[in-house]
Amino acid sequence: MTISSDHSHHPARSHADRPFAGTASGHRRVIDQEGRDVSAAMVGPAFEQHDSRFGRNQFGHLTRQQRLARLHTIAKLLDTAFILPGTNFRYGIDGLIGLIPVVGDIVSTGISLWLVREARALGAPWHITARMLGNVALDSMVGLVPLAGDVFDVMFRANARNIRMLQRWLDTQPR
Repeated sequence: MTISSDHSHHPARSHADRPFAGTASGHRRVIDQEGRDVSAAMVGPAFEQHDSRFGRNQFGHLTRQQRLARLHTIAKLLDTAFILPGTNFRYGIDGLIGLIPVVGDIVSTGISLWLVREARALGAPWHITARMLGNVALDSMVGLVPLAGDVFDVMFRANARNIRMLQRWLDTQPR
């Protein structure tokens, strides 16, 4: 019994593993929510770059300005998104999440660490990221203290501080 050369080096692939499986033209088949086929011309070439098997979405890369705008938006949501009615006091969901003992502090620290990682991906040097990590660590440690830590968390606003620090550093950099 002989084995063909095309099966000897490659294990059997499922339909999902084959690149550009679907139509005869080599494009992936796209179906909308109602079950109708969507033409490849409507989808565009960006669809060909999507590979959901590995959790990568390469529909498009964000520009530096888009990433920075996203960081500003997340920091605002975490630290200053809401106003206490009848006052000018601002707070964010970070303070609300922190009210949940331990788990809330872990979640808010995780989000804050993601912001630091994004700053590093934007090219922030080690001294900026070290200061950002210090802000996150201080916010996390004091935030573990019941009630007083939550008040400190709302007043300190580590995420807003970190994004301001990153923005000041970015403003000094040549374009």
